[in-house]
Amino acid sequence: MAYYWNHSITHITNTMTRILIKGGKVVNDDCTQDADVYIENGIIQQVGKELMIPGGAKVIDASGKLVLPGGIDTSVHLEESFMNATTADDFYSGTKAALAGGTTMVIGHVLPEKNESLLEAYEKYRLAADAKTCCDYALHVGVTWWGPKVRAEMEKLVREEGVNSFQMFMAYKDMFMLRDSELFQALQHCKDIGAIARVHAENGELVAEGAKETLELGITGPEGIEISRPEELEAEATHRAITIGNRANCPVYLVNVSSMGAGDVVATAKMQGMPVVHAETTTAHSVLNGMQYYHQDWCYAAAHVTVPPLRLDPSTPNYLMSLLGNDTLNVVSSDHRPFTIKQKAMGKDDFTKIPHGLPGIQDRMSVIWEKGVIGGKMDENRFVAVTSSNAAKIYNLYPRKGRIIPGADADIVVWDPEGSKYETRSIHPSTGDINLYEGLRCHGVPLVTISRGHLVYESGMFTCAEGSGKFCPMRTFPDYLYKKMVQRAKSQAVKPVEREPYTGEVVAVANSGKRDLGSLDLDTPSRPSTRHGGVRDLHESSFSLSGAQIDDKVPKRSSARILAPPGGRSSGIW
Repeated sequence: MAYYWNHSITHITNTMTRILIKGGKVVNDDCTQDADVYIENGIIQQVGKELMIPGGAKVIDASGKLVLPGGIDTSVHLEESFMNATTADDFYSGTKAALAGGTTMVIGHVLPEKNESLLEAYEKYRLAADAKTCCDYALHVGVTWWGPKVRAEMEKLVREEGVNSFQMFMAYKDMFMLRDSELFQALQHCKDIGAIARVHAENGELVAEGAKETLELGITGPEGIEISRPEELEAEATHRAITIGNRANCPVYLVNVSSMGAGDVVATAKMQGMPVVHAETTTAHSVLNGMQYYHQDWCYAAAHVTVPPLRLDPSTPNYLMSLLGNDTLNVVSSDHRPFTIKQKAMGKDDFTKIPHGLPGIQDRMSVIWEKGVIGGKMDENRFVAVTSSNAAKIYNLYPRKGRIIPGADADIVVWDPEGSKYETRSIHPSTGDINLYEGLRCHGVPLVTISRGHLVYESGMFTCAEGSGKFCPMRTFPDYLYKKMVQRAKSQAVKPVEREPYTGEVVAVANSGKRDLGSLDLDTPSRPSTRHGGVRDLHESSFSLSGAQIDDKVPKRSSARILAPPGGRSSGIW
């Protein structure tokens, strides 16, 4: 239940500038220590035992509790119009829900329409967010089309607006999808301006064909999303994205990794020493499976529609959680894009019209603690890494965020590892009417959330004001992604071979009017089609041997029965 003290919020946030968190265990991504934390004016001033602090500080007793860096949710969709629907959460309700779940910073999405100015879309989004957000936030900008204007605006967003990440799509044909050549150019440009290149990897051409075929089979329900987007289409596109990134010498950050096949591709690339690959999965993909789409209740099944879809193999969530635990996958986001059942019902007769998206901004940290830490896949340090620290490193916010040390922003969560709660829609500040984890008992709950040194959530009570959150400009060329790339570029630089010039004779080439075959990158005419569908028919071949042949004088037989063919007789299906 939420409580609001509108008359006193300003007074509280302006005067409560000193906080001492006493008696807890401070957990960072690399170590855990018994320490107190002193906060003043929004900044962590001291971390240690027996601190000397001035009087007047509010004391929070964290005995028996963990003190964690506030969560960073790297993918949220708030106040966003998508597939003819607007998300159920705006920036106020969405960021309130984030704070209640222990998340103190979110990164939202700006998705321009095709041919829309990236700058204009960004400015419109900033205007809406600044007035409502309750916690710190930043923005990704989608590169949903390609051209000189997009290239110029990407550079301007990086230089002047504090944007350092762009999202490209290999899916959503005729909507957001870039061709491979366009993706290659976009990645090259990201490398030149030092931005993070986020890639949604699915084979958009085959997804479109799969959707058409599925509908033709008369399958119109939510199960169609899983049938039409098999995981091999994600695995193929993931491999292609990594290949294109490797050729562009640009780090690739793969989003929404949902399948074992795609996870294996990422793991293989990392084992081969490719420094270009980082990846993120979502809470839903690492906890739920695609059997939900086959539920008899249409509303229940449709509530789980997202892309890539939840996977049918029930061992997939366990596998993805293991990849989070061993650093194959670096980050877990909520990918919070909540739609109501009424909005989902736009696709009641056609699964391709069900808006894609799941809620989860408040559930992310507790659910990952339950399935990851309690489930034995990770310790508390790795939990901090996948929910906060790695995101801060990748998006160039570390150690200002994602770490509890003197000088860092005071974004902190007091976490009760022994406490438990049942996930239920009724306790959520989010305005959506769906909770994917309804009834799940989670051990590990946030008791207190501190954002920029202000106590904004404590035991179900909010003291955050609408619009009190701040936009965080993000710097380019994060070391976590680009440091190795610089050395890699040096070590793999291509140089011509130094040799003496050729001084001999050169054969004269008669100009026969034929095209120069040296230009291998030009379009080549397709072979003429035959009645056999383009397959070579040896019976109709015009191929003949010229000149005298060794068997010219041997009589020809019309046919011969082979009793024992070379290699022995085959008795198989062939």
